[in-house]
Amino acid sequence: MNNITEKMLKIITDYGNLEKASYNIREDGECVGRRSTKNVSIEPLFDRSGIEIKVKPNTKGETVYIPACLTKSGVNDLVYNDFYIGENSDVTIVAGCAVHTDGEEESLHNGIHRFFLGKYSKVTYIEKHIGEGNGDGARKIDPVTEIELEEGASIILDTLQIGGVDYSDRKTIAKLASKAKMLVRERIMTDKDEKAITDFEVELNGEDSGVDIISRSVAKGNSYQGYSSKIIGRTRCTGHSECDAILSENGRVDATPSLTAESKDASLIHEAAIGKIAGEQIIKLCSLGLTEEEAERKIIEGFLK
Repeated sequence: MNNITEKMLKIITDYGNLEKASYNIREDGECVGRRSTKNVSIEPLFDRSGIEIKVKPNTKGETVYIPACLTKSGVNDLVYNDFYIGENSDVTIVAGCAVHTDGEEESLHNGIHRFFLGKYSKVTYIEKHIGEGNGDGARKIDPVTEIELEEGASIILDTLQIGGVDYSDRKTIAKLASKAKMLVRERIMTDKDEKAITDFEVELNGEDSGVDIISRSVAKGNSYQGYSSKIIGRTRCTGHSECDAILSENGRVDATPSLTAESKDASLIHEAAIGKIAGEQIIKLCSLGLTEEEAERKIIEGFLK
């Protein structure tokens, strides 16, 4: 690992001691560190660039780290990561991607993640995206996540992207069997001329399955964000999609939630709210001694928690 990778890893993974954890660390399209454990195996794919992660049934409390870092301009990294989670397991997966450019050429990371969760297994998936560097080359991240949940399985997606990424296009597709649950917590902040697109499509195929998608975003400068969600309820199920956005300066946000009910027992709800920071919030914080800029920063930090 080079120094840039080490610096960015601390930001996107907040990792400590990896001696007991399983991990695969990717730098500029190559693996620079890999470790399996007794219950978690990580092996390279033979037909394409990427890895296969297998978690044994009944595995509890383990964390798997799979960060990817681009440390220079002119890198185009495409990787496939396949996750097979055994029945009754409960694990945390820490992904994250950091793109650093130092020249005029753009760098792009495109991660294709496929999750196959066995019956009554649980995954908490944490993903943080950042961009940095002094180069003029664009920093781009285009992740695709495909999820299949068997009976009673559940997944939590906790995603964060705050500044520095010039362009991102995140696509998430999920299919849920009976009693399966999916919870999404997305937080995004864009600035300058950055652009961020998120698109969710969730099929609730099994009885008593459910999904809850909540997106919080802030668009500053001349940035643009597009949010779309499509929830399809095919049986007795529950679905909820919520997008709340704050506009600052010339920021723009499009929110397009969509619901399709194919059963009279499907209960589906969507909400969307876009607006600026309330003036009374600024005034209240300024009365406590903060400047207007400090007050706005505090409000945004609280909104994106």
